[in-house]
Order: sequence, then structure tokens, then C-alpha cells
Amino acid sequence: MRTWHLRREIWQLPVTGGIMGILNVTPDSFSDGGLHHSVDAALQHAGQLVQQGAHIIDVGGESTRPGAAPVSEEEELRRIEPVIRALRQQFPTLRISIDTRHAGVAAAALAAGADIVNDISGLADEAMRSLCAATRCGVILMHMQGEPATMQQAPYYNNVVTEVRAFFEQRVALAEDSGIAAESICLDPGIGFGKTTAHNVALIRELESLRVRDLPLMMALSRKRFLGELLQAPSAGKESPLPTVIMSLLAADRGADLHRVHDVAPLRQALALRHSLQ
Repeated sequence: MRTWHLRREIWQLPVTGGIMGILNVTPDSFSDGGLHHSVDAALQHAGQLVQQGAHIIDVGGESTRPGAAPVSEEEELRRIEPVIRALRQQFPTLRISIDTRHAGVAAAALAAGADIVNDISGLADEAMRSLCAATRCGVILMHMQGEPATMQQAPYYNNVVTEVRAFFEQRVALAEDSGIAAESICLDPGIGFGKTTAHNVALIRELESLRVRDLPLMMALSRKRFLGELLQAPSAGKESPLPTVIMSLLAADRGADLHRVHDVAPLRQALALRHSLQ
């Protein structure tokens, strides 16, 4: 049974698989932008995700969809800080993650009550590494080739699996050198972040070979474009949770410990049924 060291606990990941519910407080995220922009709407949606079985709520204030333009740290902070403060007040024991690549935003989120930093830049910023070391928060270290604005223009790898694994090995070592305990790190191969559909499929197929130091692996497949490309129906991944659920189950078979999704209830049920046959 894998554990993940967070700010307030050593979390034993559920045998069925952990579920991270997505709470975007952005006007322009690729599938739910603008839906939970106010604090009240965000709280209501977070409550629904928790009721449906989410173990973590991941709050994001900057869209990182392919082609997205960056927003200022001030704007990102304006979006996320009141939501995290309200979440912590309403749900005192809830695990809260901040989805950001900016150390200033992460610092404010942690001060407001967050437990985890979900960094799509893979701890590239020294200030972010220092912050995570000082606060002993949980860290999600993700691989991304390029930047959100340009990452899908022409992604290329000689061997995507070996290169992502090498990236994980290098960044885990860098994190440790910065004072971050390896036990606080969860690894995310960054499906759709500077990858073609073929790259995404290869990473899922060989997921267990990406594992470094027996650290937890997270899959973030929810409503991703490549699902529709595989089904030859571009909007299929967004119109129904079924493609996300099926691919998440296949990823769980290949080693995924945690799943970041928009639609919590169907995945929770599917993971429970999968576990009943083990």
C-alpha cells in the first residue's frame, strides 16, 4: 500500500485508487471554464465532488489548455485565494491542492489552507522548490514539453517513455537536493502536455515503467482531446465521462494510484467494481 506524505498527514492511498476532483475557477478552461467562477459556485461544486467520493479537491486559477495564454500571478491569486480559504473553513479535513506553476500563488494558497502543490512545470522554479521544502506540503511533479501556449504545435521525442522517466529521475533528485522529501512527491506524466496521441498511448501503456522510487503515479486523463482522437469522434471525450472512465481503469491496471477527473461519481463506481475482482 503506497503512502503520500502531505502537510497534515501521511495519507495511505485507497486500495481502489485515489480520486482528485477538478475545481477550475477560471473563465477559460478547456471544458468547464466559467462554471465555478464565484466563491459560492465553487463551494457548491466542491461539495458535490466530495459527496461523490473525491479524496482531494484540486483548485486551478489559470487555464493550461493547449494554446492558453498565461495570466498574471495577481489575477490567478485573486481567483483562487478566497476559494481555498472558504473550502478550508467549510471542509476542515478536506485535502486541498493548488494547481499552479507560480511560487507566489502556491505560497498564498498554502497559507489559505492548501495541502498540496500541483505544479505542471515539474518544480522548475527554485522558489517553488524552496517553498515546498519549507512547508513540507505534498507535491505533484508533472512532465510537460514546452509551454501551454505552444506545447501542442510539434511535440517530439526519440522515446517518450524513457525521456519522461529520465525527467522524473532528474527532478526527484533536484527536489531532494532542495530539501523536499521524496515521500511527499507524486508523479504525473502530463498526458496531453506536449504529447501527441501516440505519445499519450505509449505513456499509459508503459505507465509502471515510469515509476521512480516507488512513488505514487497520477493520471489526469479527464476529457482530454486524445480520447476523442482515438475514438475518431473529436468531442466524445467531453460529451460523456465514459471514455475517461475506461481509460482511467486501464491506467489503474498499469499502475495509476491517483486519478484527476471532472466526473468523480462514475469513476469512483468503476474503480470500486474493478477492485471487487482483484
